[in-house]
Amino acid sequence: MKRTLLLFLLLSATFFTGYATRISGTVTDDKGNILPYSSILVKGTTRGVTANNEGRYSLDLSPGNYTLTCQYVGYARQEKKITLGEEAQKVDFTLSLQQLSMAEIVVRPGGEDPAYAIIRHAIKKRKEYEAPLDSFTCEAYIKTLIRTRALPSKFLGKKLEDNDRKDLGVDSAGKGIIFLSESLTKIAFKKPDKVKLEVISGRESGSNGYGFSLPTFINFYNSNVTVFAEQLNPRGYISPIAESALNYYHYKYLGSFFEDGKEINKIQVIPRRKYEPLFSGTINIVDGEWRIHSLDLLLVKTAQLEILDTLQIRQIHMPVSQGVWQVKDQVVYFSFKLFGIDAVGNFLNVYSKYEETPRFRKKYFNNVLMKFDTAANKKTKAYWDSVRPVQLEPEELKDYKIKDSIYEYNRDSMGTKKNRDSLLKQQGPVTFGQVVWNGFSRSNFNPASPFRYSLEALLPNMGYNTVEGLNANIAGSLIRPFKKGGGELVFSPHIRYGFHNTHVNAWGSLSLNKNSSMNEVGDRRKGPRSPEERRKSGKKLDEDETPGGVRLNSTSQSWSLSGGKRVSQFNPANPISEYLNDFYTLFLRRNYMKIYENYFSELKVDQRYDNGLHFTVNALYEDRIPLNNTTGYSLIKGSNRDFTPNYPFEQLSAPFSRHQAFLTGFNVQFQPGQRYVEFPDRRISLGSKFPTFALAYQKGWEGLLGSDVNFDKWQFSVWDETNFKLKGLLRYRFSIGGFLNTNSVFIQDYQHFNGNQTFVASEYLNSFQLAPYYSNSTIANFYATGHIEHHFNGFLTNKIPLFQRLNWHLVGGSNAFYVNRDNNYVEVFGGLENIFKLLRVDVVASYLNGHYGQTGIRLGLGGLLGGNIQGKK
Repeated sequence: MKRTLLLFLLLSATFFTGYATRISGTVTDDKGNILPYSSILVKGTTRGVTANNEGRYSLDLSPGNYTLTCQYVGYARQEKKITLGEEAQKVDFTLSLQQLSMAEIVVRPGGEDPAYAIIRHAIKKRKEYEAPLDSFTCEAYIKTLIRTRALPSKFLGKKLEDNDRKDLGVDSAGKGIIFLSESLTKIAFKKPDKVKLEVISGRESGSNGYGFSLPTFINFYNSNVTVFAEQLNPRGYISPIAESALNYYHYKYLGSFFEDGKEINKIQVIPRRKYEPLFSGTINIVDGEWRIHSLDLLLVKTAQLEILDTLQIRQIHMPVSQGVWQVKDQVVYFSFKLFGIDAVGNFLNVYSKYEETPRFRKKYFNNVLMKFDTAANKKTKAYWDSVRPVQLEPEELKDYKIKDSIYEYNRDSMGTKKNRDSLLKQQGPVTFGQVVWNGFSRSNFNPASPFRYSLEALLPNMGYNTVEGLNANIAGSLIRPFKKGGGELVFSPHIRYGFHNTHVNAWGSLSLNKNSSMNEVGDRRKGPRSPEERRKSGKKLDEDETPGGVRLNSTSQSWSLSGGKRVSQFNPANPISEYLNDFYTLFLRRNYMKIYENYFSELKVDQRYDNGLHFTVNALYEDRIPLNNTTGYSLIKGSNRDFTPNYPFEQLSAPFSRHQAFLTGFNVQFQPGQRYVEFPDRRISLGSKFPTFALAYQKGWEGLLGSDVNFDKWQFSVWDETNFKLKGLLRYRFSIGGFLNTNSVFIQDYQHFNGNQTFVASEYLNSFQLAPYYSNSTIANFYATGHIEHHFNGFLTNKIPLFQRLNWHLVGGSNAFYVNRDNNYVEVFGGLENIFKLLRVDVVASYLNGHYGQTGIRLGLGGLLGGNIQGKK
């Protein structure tokens, strides 16, 4: 029976394939200019293809009579009737500019342009068309192309060698394709907001990757339009048919044309003001139905576009059933010049196979937003030729051929002696400059027994303070990856020497780090291991279980054991960096950093799950030794300013006495509602719309291992951010906590509020920019802290001429803590960020115990680039 069925399937495939005939052609305008990414559709169906960047297309159809329609935004649609036999046909299209009729339109001087009435109708119908179907499925073919027009000779200080350009796939002038991918994704939607993406296939030139598989949904029926990632503009962009669109746009009626008996109104969209998140271009509205027919809209720098210089969106909508239209084709063109890189590219999305009444299995919509088929990146060339609705261009074919060949050669030769020798040669010997200034990392490139080691640069790790004088720090790492199971064993040694107090501190840590991508169901539940066995036993597959009998549950785990003798700040959060303390000590005679030595040993376990749960458990022993200032040297001569003692003198009248402390603690964080991208072998969390909650507890054990401490303290925190789009981004962090037991508490174990007495801003949302470092430290049974800041992201400043051109943004907020009536603090701040995309400047005013304290200026990192940079703490 199986052989008969197999024979039938083979014969069927041969029959239907043998009688498919190919139609191909080119789309140009009446002057012979190519019209890239034109839409070709079989009239009366939703079947069609899209021309490539050279205007070429191909379409396979069974023999019969058809009417082909060709569309391009701004051009009159053309129809051609064909009779298709067994021989291939060539059908070219020549489109003419859309001839617009304005015969019946009379605009009196001072009267309103008729475009406004059309837009008002479209705005009224917006909600109806925003999600016209209760549910649907469709397929999206996605092709992404990025090519460079020029590259710098150096990038981030590193010279781009010929080999680097070769690896990128560009020529000596820096021109060429640097990224090419295509994918086929099934999209499922169900009201009100359930979405699931299933990647059927994906490929990326020169790798085994899945390519860019996420459809670029750009819905202009939404009042606030998100274009790709929020980094392009976290405020979003205002749709030309948004509820408030008339306050932001001018409109001009350009005329109308007819298609299938429907009148289409062409309207020019003109921003009322520069430096607002607004589109310009044209939008075509179906008369009477007031829906979008097609559009061609542009974003530029003066529309608050970040990173990119230009971004153009073209869409063609089509009817998929009676009264329901959806996007058929969408092309997004972009260009940017950044760090000397001049690049252009496009994202092409072709939507097809719309189904309006799909039946979804129970719990089909779960916390997995995007799922990759197990064979998604293993498809053959023949497969792609059969499903691709857009012909590849010669340059793209060449890119696939060359880069895929190089990838296969490198993959096959990996681990060979020749390949290893080549990699070792490229790595080169360790140089004096690397040891002193840059640091270095080296690998043995031996897949059978891999090993890596590194050393941090010596000179940048030199420091100066009043306790050690000049100090040198040597730090490195030895890493042994595991061949099986993933993970690695890391040994990190540290040596610190103070040239003035002649103390040597040496410590190290040994860490076992492991990432786990999947757990077998049978192992966890002691039940049948395979899905087939589970079904036979009457048990159903769970939602996160694959057909292979594997539950995807990505986790990361780290076990670390550390010990030795080290130098620590009294506040374990290290509120001031050593670099800043070096500067203030040498140039301003301010020794803000207070340190002590300790012999220590610590065992720490850190576990992170992809469901948003993260916990840390540790046990720490310290033998704490006080340190005194040994030098008063600074580069400022003749100053009467004295250095302060090397202990928190606001809390202590003399150095603390040497003592021992044995501490245990845990920290649990959880962010519910995680959503995931699920690959065949792992899951990646995309985050959640809910806040993160954290609970921390620490106990000091008196008498255990000679410990002198006896206390219990706790803290509960919650933090999150909310994007109000046009009105900006709000971030907050609130905490409460206190001591349950204070029988024996030393200064190191107090609750410290992270202060800052330097001009450089400390960590936002977790510190107090004008508060002293230790004046307000406490062992109270209750305290509360709050941090809140609002990033306006161009709101308001886009009305100020200078700021709108510079694209500087307002930021404001407050930090506060409360212990009791005699120990409370509030500071308010306002400032500017995104200065040169990197910097942030705040003016801060503080109030201590209800009375005005001081006003100061803080310089930090903030904005498009600065907000993502983490400085050394």
